[in-house]
Amino acid sequence: MSDYSIVSTPPDLEDYLRLREATGLSSKTVEAARIGLSNSWFAIHVVHAGKTVGMGRIIGDGGCFFQVVDIAALPNHQGRGLGKRIMAALMEYFEAHAPESAYISLIADGKAKDLYAQFGFKPTAPASIGMWRKKS
Repeated sequence: MSDYSIVSTPPDLEDYLRLREATGLSSKTVEAARIGLSNSWFAIHVVHAGKTVGMGRIIGDGGCFFQVVDIAALPNHQGRGLGKRIMAALMEYFEAHAPESAYISLIADGKAKDLYAQFGFKPTAPASIGMWRKKS
């Protein structure tokens, strides 16, 4: 794992779009990605041999509410603990910089819930249920 570096900035726009596509995350327009990346509360990317191979971000209002998004590692780099390193970096920053009463959430796809549980995330159901809507 020493040949991977965590960089405490968002990936560049092209790498962000490439990582989303390569890892099966939903596609985003260039305009949406540019705006979104610039409004990250905290973001990291993972570099291996000079290339961005992973990323993760926290978005939110900076005080009350935060959300973990864009956790991704290229398929040929998965299974090496990158997801855990990405989450550890994000949660370390959150714990150090978010106010005491801050709430952080995420949407867990598939088995990713097992990774997130290692960082104290719990299902909201049955007390609440995640919902979503996409601009039409």
